[in-house]
Amino acid sequence: MFIYKYPRPSVATDSVVFGFDGRELFVLLIERGVEPFKGSWALPGGFLKPDETVEDCARRELEEETGARPEYLEQFHVFSKPSRDPRTRVLSVAFYALVRKSEFRLIAGDDAAKACWYSLDALPPLAFDHASIIESARRKLREVIHTRPIAFKLLDKKFSMPELQRVYELITGQSYDRRNFARKMSSSGVLACEEAAPGSGRQKTAYSLAKEVFDDDSFWNL
Repeated sequence: MFIYKYPRPSVATDSVVFGFDGRELFVLLIERGVEPFKGSWALPGGFLKPDETVEDCARRELEEETGARPEYLEQFHVFSKPSRDPRTRVLSVAFYALVRKSEFRLIAGDDAAKACWYSLDALPPLAFDHASIIESARRKLREVIHTRPIAFKLLDKKFSMPELQRVYELITGQSYDRRNFARKMSSSGVLACEEAAPGSGRQKTAYSLAKEVFDDDSFWNL
């Protein structure tokens, strides 16, 4: 019989799920129903099963604990500080997801007592090293928003120009001139003009993401 002489740490996944309500960015958290940190808020996640990939684990844990099944889920870092989990040595493969809040209901289950959206700028005290994971995910968003159209995953399929600008400002931490932003976006070929929808006082033009998006560095680097 072969005896494995090296220690074997456990592997888990944690997912930072971002949502947008038109004004703020939110993160999906669960209230832990078991020890350690029972009653504390944490990211959805759990231990990897022997017969699944880390992607499968992340999606399974999200659905079991929150009812969420995000379309966009991407691995961005591995957290491996030896003392990050009081139970045992645990490596966490972290993912971030971008979802439209209107697309799913939150149903706490498994070892989660409750699932809830929290403003990214008003998070409660978090279990484990999850505050660091969220901050790392936020930095990752700031990087990739300039190279890929990920911001559109936070919007409904039809959206207004102010909503799109707000998403960019929240992620990058910068403010954009309204006219310059609209002009650049409208001339980029990324947006399709859908319709003029009734607004407050005057009509608002609705947009959607064009079927073919330019791969243009000058566009993404606003």
